[in-house]
Amino acid sequence: MIKLVACDMAGTTIDEHGDVYVALARCVEETGVTTTAGAVQEWMGADKVEAITALIEAGGGVATQEVVAASFKRFKELLVEFYDANPPVALEGVEDAFRELRRQGIKVALTTGFSRDVAEPLLERLGWSVDDDNLLDAVVCSDEVAAGRPAPHMIHRAMELTGVQDVRAVIAAGDTVNDLAAANNAGVTAVGVLTGKLDRDALAAHPHHHILEGVKDIPALLS
Repeated sequence: MIKLVACDMAGTTIDEHGDVYVALARCVEETGVTTTAGAVQEWMGADKVEAITALIEAGGGVATQEVVAASFKRFKELLVEFYDANPPVALEGVEDAFRELRRQGIKVALTTGFSRDVAEPLLERLGWSVDDDNLLDAVVCSDEVAAGRPAPHMIHRAMELTGVQDVRAVIAAGDTVNDLAAANNAGVTAVGVLTGKLDRDALAAHPHHHILEGVKDIPALLS
């Protein structure tokens, strides 16, 4: 019996119009290196500091602590600008799915490659919070664990916060390869969703248990 559903944020539960991709590429390119769409995609879902470091190095740059810190600061500034201009919204059916899962007694958590200072304002824009009367039981950010995706730590931390002990009772859903890898590394049911940049074939090429159109379909999957 499933007791916890842990979902990624951007591209999985939230439509932020792909702005995180643009912000990540731009903040790296402003250090003087070049990126490619494929390289950026490879790091989607991962901790953003880790992603910036890897992308700078892949572009031939030197990812010193100072350079990475400045680039991450710029990433956050760009996201604020983009989100102010084009506010993120909940993906279709996600809020209803969360309510239905919680009605059934299933815990709902979000895990994200965003740091807490990026994630909280985004959740506030949507009116999502962790409490008995809202949609969520836990939110875990990548700066709160030893390593972001594809490490399993955020999923296991969500289990800890919600009191779920058995990995067989957990579904983790996401729109990226790193989301699937983290779910598999955590030993939970890995669900890919098609609300991000990757199509069915691209996600299905990696180890998974289910590929769904979106998080909105998880209640039906469980039934």
